[in-house]
Amino acid sequence: MRPSAPSRCSVRRTGDALRIVVLASGSGTLLQAMIDDLPATVEIVAVGSDRACAALERADRGGLPVFRVDYNPDRVGGYDREGWNVRLADEIATYSPDVVVSAGFMRILGAGFVDRFRGRIINTHPALLPSFPGAHAVADALAYGVTLTGSTVHIVDDGVDTGPIIAQRAVPVTPADTEETLHERIKTVERALIVEVLHQTAESGYSIEGRKAWIND
Repeated sequence: MRPSAPSRCSVRRTGDALRIVVLASGSGTLLQAMIDDLPATVEIVAVGSDRACAALERADRGGLPVFRVDYNPDRVGGYDREGWNVRLADEIATYSPDVVVSAGFMRILGAGFVDRFRGRIINTHPALLPSFPGAHAVADALAYGVTLTGSTVHIVDDGVDTGPIIAQRAVPVTPADTEETLHERIKTVERALIVEVLHQTAESGYSIEGRKAWIND
């Protein structure tokens, strides 16, 4: 059965700026693009992760509040998946975000978490969804032999990379491409696309109806 999307939902900023919490697990290049290029109408109110990572270091250097909710169920005192989702959602809620941005966050968000922020979680993905979902999108696109891939910004729903699509931008695949070279070109597009979507969301908001999502006029 196809994962459910909100039947109808609209998101707009609730204050002077669109308040966003950014979740990241890796190098933080997407986060850095947001730090460098977002307009004053978008405010990064916190950056969170499930581990120690360079993204948190970038946030700290930028003077942004940071938090960690480690996922390590094997550690004494660690949290199981459901407990981790609850604690992560509780932590994010303290910042009262309008939107939660998953930017290179390598942990699948559970149904309870998604329900709590339904329609207000957006994710970037290095492929033109619905093609090549999952963690190996760039390698999968190369292996399939496509001549065009790209970047997608979409709403997070109960599935893996299955939510309504807000925006997409294409990236050609060349015969000489490796996974590394292609991914670098996609990342360049991805950084610009997430900044553009957040800027437009701050200006006009976005709406979701069934499988469709769009920036409002």
